[in-house]
Amino acid sequence: MGKSKGVMRKLPKTECCVSSSKCGRCPLRMLKEGTLPDGHTVKKRKLVRVDGKKLTKKKLAKAA
Repeated sequence: MGKSKGVMRKLPKTECCVSSSKCGRCPLRMLKEGTLPDGHTVKKRKLVRVDGKKLTKKKLAKAA
């Protein structure tokens, strides 16, 4: 289930679940840690692309 390089990166969720403990895939936590894929950010607790294009899970998987 990993990449051929042997590095497994978690994909962020598309929306924050507002869990008090903040899950490992939370986009807010990943933004703070700096582990979000390049070209992505969080606005209003939702994962968005910096360039304004539509976010799809397939393209997100390629970016990560």
